[in-house]
Amino acid sequence: MGYTNVRHYHGGIADWEQSGAPIQMGPAQVSAAPPSATVPPSATVPPAVGEAAPLLTRVTGVVHQWSWGSRLIELIDTQSTSRLFLFWLAMALAFGLLYWTAGLLHHSGLYEEGRRLDGSLHGLVSALYFSLVTVTSVGYGDVLPRGISRGLAVVEAVSGLLIFGAVISKFVSRRQDQVVTEIHRITYEERIDRILTNLHMVLSELQWVGMMFSERRAPVERISARLDSTVLVFATELRTIHYLLYRPQQAPEEPVMAAILAALASALNTLEDCLRAAPDGHPRSPVLTHALKTVSQLAGDICATCVPAGYAPALAVWMDEIHAIAGRIG
Repeated sequence: MGYTNVRHYHGGIADWEQSGAPIQMGPAQVSAAPPSATVPPSATVPPAVGEAAPLLTRVTGVVHQWSWGSRLIELIDTQSTSRLFLFWLAMALAFGLLYWTAGLLHHSGLYEEGRRLDGSLHGLVSALYFSLVTVTSVGYGDVLPRGISRGLAVVEAVSGLLIFGAVISKFVSRRQDQVVTEIHRITYEERIDRILTNLHMVLSELQWVGMMFSERRAPVERISARLDSTVLVFATELRTIHYLLYRPQQAPEEPVMAAILAALASALNTLEDCLRAAPDGHPRSPVLTHALKTVSQLAGDICATCVPAGYAPALAVWMDEIHAIAGRIG
């Protein structure tokens, strides 16, 4: 700022002036940049951005390191259990050879009872033994590393624990997958049994409704209410059957599917007979109208050419019959 002969004063320049102390100023040293001078890019960066640059660099480095760590974890996770275990054994053998090679150096390698193991066959066997003891984190202490072998032992112990932990995790996850698969299988079988049971219940209810309509044994309102609830259950089960047919990877075996389609066709035929047996002029409730529309739409999607998966000709016949009945109900 052009000041010369300046020294530190605790009171600051204002206190110095108030005390009447002399102030000596020299010529100003600030020079303006010529108009044609180009301002360097660093000069245009605000101070806050310049201060945040080191922090941004550190954060970027941490994110980059984390991405490498994530890739390493994904690589380990994609390997099979046997491949990881073989790699673990190969790593133990490789470190054993490194210990044995380090024994050829002076004051490095492995020591047993105070004696340095050399490059003999006994030294190789002891190096492999020490490597297996280290990678399993047992550490009996009968063989000790010195020199560069200490660093190798630390690296081997950490790597061995990580890889062996991944192997154990694979075993546990495999068992969990087996348990989950068994649970899904049992649930799926129970679901198929429920579909068949509900279809037979719907068929029985529709037969009762048709008989009541024909013989006029009960009030029409009571019969219609029972028909409404039965058709609602029928539409729910038909959604499940529709889902099974349009998810080929979850479709049951053909004999089971044949039983489901046969029960479905029989229930649709009985429903058609009930609608015909209903008294003339009796209006349908909004619940029944909506349920019949749902049943007609879902059953209309069931045909040999509509379903994604290919089935046996006998199943195709059932599907075409269901499709035809749906058209008459709708």
